[in-house]
Amino acid sequence: GIKRFTSNTLNMSREEQLKERMTANMDASEDPMEKLGAACLSRGYSGILALGRLFRRRDTDKSWTLSREELEEAVREFGLEFSEAEFSSMFEQIDTDDSGVVKYEEFLDAIRPPMSDPRKEAVAMAFNMLDVTGDGLVNIEDVRSKYSSANHPAVLDEQQTEEEVVQRFLGRFENNIADDGMMTKAEFFDYYTGVSKSIDDDDYFVEMIKNVWGE
Repeated sequence: GIKRFTSNTLNMSREEQLKERMTANMDASEDPMEKLGAACLSRGYSGILALGRLFRRRDTDKSWTLSREELEEAVREFGLEFSEAEFSSMFEQIDTDDSGVVKYEEFLDAIRPPMSDPRKEAVAMAFNMLDVTGDGLVNIEDVRSKYSSANHPAVLDEQQTEEEVVQRFLGRFENNIADDGMMTKAEFFDYYTGVSKSIDDDDYFVEMIKNVWGE
């Protein structure tokens, strides 16, 4: 059966610890790509999702690519400043096919922390359960109806209601997805990549996903 988490088994400060650790990494790093990745995670679990949204906003022609200038503007809007040499180094690292533009997936692959196969499979399982039409898009209202907050530690400790926990979770997405309320698989993975970075144990992460979304 699925292991149910209690307030004793789920550390409520994981996200805060991640933010603190990544802020320190960002300040200490001399590599622009490492600094950008740390900057995303210093914003919490939805940091990568937020930067992805900036990418899409700058992609005005909907080509799923950004020029160097557009990417620089997106990074600056995110609150980071790089020297010309630093940005050149970063752009070259992301533009892996030397096309002169950065593709959305190249960009995300460069800043996402790696996830193990069991974690990827668990997140894919959750998304596929939500994606009943199989078109790679999920309505945020479907997420609301399927997300289980009954065993969230804040609920178990009577600090928040189930609805308050659900609203907090949805808020991370509603501010960072398209205006039509549709979430892509990449956006779902972007969020859980941040969560994954704060959890060391594969089994714990997989059980957490199952606990929220079921099998």
